[in-house]
Amino acid sequence: MRQIAIYGKGGIGKSTTTQNLTAGLAELGKHVMVVGCDPKADSTRLLLGGLAQRTVLDTLREEGEDIDLSRIMKTGYKGTRCVESGGPEPGVGCAGRGIITSIGLLERLGAYTDDLDYVFYDVLGDVVCGGFAMPIREGKAKEIY
Repeated sequence: MRQIAIYGKGGIGKSTTTQNLTAGLAELGKHVMVVGCDPKADSTRLLLGGLAQRTVLDTLREEGEDIDLSRIMKTGYKGTRCVESGGPEPGVGCAGRGIITSIGLLERLGAYTDDLDYVFYDVLGDVVCGGFAMPIREGKAKEIY
C-alpha cells in the first residue's frame, strides 16, 4: 500500500488534484482511500457527488468513542473510501489534533485493509501546527508532495 500526503497552502487546488488523481486510479481498478486532513472537510466532496460528509471529530463529539467504521467512512466514486477528519469547534482546541485522532481511530476500526493500493492524506500545509505534520512524523505517509 502506498501512503501519500499532499501538502500545500490553502486554495492552491490540493483537494481537487487529490480527488481527480484518486478518481483516475479508481478508474484503473485500484482500491483507494482518501483521508481529508483539513478542518474545512472538503477533501472528498467531489468523490461523493458534491455531498458534504460528516467528519470524524463531529461524529465523536455527538456519539462518543463507541462508533462503527461506517459512521465515519463513506464510499465514493468507483468504490473510493472517503474520510474527513474535520476540526475542533471554532476557537477551541487544535485542528491538527483532529488528524491525530482520526488516523488513530481509523487504525483501531480496521480501515487500513490489505486490499488498499493507495491511501491519500489531503493536508492543509500553511498552518503552523504540529498535528498537521502527523502523517509524516508518525510514518503514515511514505511519499510527500
